[in-house]
Amino acid sequence: MFIKQLSIFVENKPGRLHSIMDALSENGVDISALSIADTTDFGILRIIVSDIDKAREVLREIGVISKVTNVIAVYIDHKIGGLAAVLDHISDAGIGIEYMYAFLGRTEGKALMVLKADDEEMAAEVLSANGVKLASMEEI
Repeated sequence: MFIKQLSIFVENKPGRLHSIMDALSENGVDISALSIADTTDFGILRIIVSDIDKAREVLREIGVISKVTNVIAVYIDHKIGGLAAVLDHISDAGIGIEYMYAFLGRTEGKALMVLKADDEEMAAEVLSANGVKLASMEEI
């Protein structure tokens, strides 16, 4: 019924998110879903991983604070109104939502991630130049 999510305190400084991702990757922790919200000084990274205990151990070793939270993953019909139909049930029950994020992969073995950069054109150029395929609206 519940799945485990890691909420991670991340200093808002260049390279910090990258160091966390590197540490998890180097230790064989696969990330299935990711969301990050930030303020000027810090961010909260929320991830669903393949091995939560291993991820917490790795994070502890690099001095990163994390917390395990129970969340619910819901299948939503990929059609207009699919999310609204699910939210109707929650709203009708008087339940509030603290946050939501989505993850969707249509290519076997790939995840689809949406990111916001401070210079989106530059980010797109750099990614493309390094062989990273950018998704079009039609693919999302």
